[in-house]
Amino acid sequence: MKKRIVTITTAALCGMLTFAGGLKDTDKAASGEKKAKIGIAKIVQHPALDAVEQGIIDAVNEAGISVEFDRQNANGDVNTAAQIAAQFRDEKVDVAVGIATPVAIALANTIKDIPVVFGTVTDPVGAGLVSSTAHGEGNVTGMSDAIPTEQHIKLFKEITGIKTLGYIYTSDEANSISALNLVKKGCQEAGLKLVTQSITKSAEVKQAAEAIINRCDGIYLTTDNTVFSALPSLVQVFGKAKKPIFSGDVTSAKDGGCFMASGFNYYKAGRATGEMVVKILKGSKPADIPVRFMTKPADSDLLFDLDAAKLCGITIPKKYLDQANFIYENGKLTERKQSGQ
Repeated sequence: MKKRIVTITTAALCGMLTFAGGLKDTDKAASGEKKAKIGIAKIVQHPALDAVEQGIIDAVNEAGISVEFDRQNANGDVNTAAQIAAQFRDEKVDVAVGIATPVAIALANTIKDIPVVFGTVTDPVGAGLVSSTAHGEGNVTGMSDAIPTEQHIKLFKEITGIKTLGYIYTSDEANSISALNLVKKGCQEAGLKLVTQSITKSAEVKQAAEAIINRCDGIYLTTDNTVFSALPSLVQVFGKAKKPIFSGDVTSAKDGGCFMASGFNYYKAGRATGEMVVKILKGSKPADIPVRFMTKPADSDLLFDLDAAKLCGITIPKKYLDQANFIYENGKLTERKQSGQ
């Protein structure tokens, strides 16, 4: 496992971090103030999780804290995630941050005496990270990326007129299983037939797409990191078949190919996670910090890909186009203010 360490130095911060997260004015190093050390691990590299990571770094950096970041990527492997967790524990980082469910679980299972903050975990209660979203659990708290799946599916049907929805999910990821249950509920409420295909790794995404392409009218993507890590291959299959893709992750849809995408801004989610890290560094206990959700309208984005719409023969109602703050057309992404803002 190759280790990359990025050091970011900001304003002075004196002292040493205790488990509770407080910083003391004593124990300054002979050469200057002691830096806090934050371990950040993500399950895989893709635009949404990269945006979360950057948001965390920026939020901590802007808080005026002298800090060293140890940034790790598990490359989609849960065993590597466990190794990273053990590394953070042995290095005695001041705060360990896990981006996505598998890494968050690995950190929480391995580290018991250091604050653990999770980012973009859809169902933290179902994943066993906390018993309630009203507060943290022991040394663990964080941010949920739960999205309005039922509303998404209803909107997808309204705009496209689909009758059968395709869905690909990672069978060994708690986040994906929780999302699958929401998709089933959404299809039942919308009167849609659901066709599913499970995978275990990103290399299987294209094959899964090919397995369901002739059995569905379009596909819905939740925040499944394994699927999004191989999004171009899925876009290729559905683009060739001229069938629409609805993405619950706007960040990954900005390169084109997804007919529409709706969801919260992952960079802002990263900043929200980083703000929780800052609270801990300043003395708050993880158990006292509620799980955070991205619920404000300003936290969400809506994207339409007019190239994909034309390819699929879909006309988007003006009322929805007016709400979009991202339009992809002629191979170019344009950002604009949402109507009424």
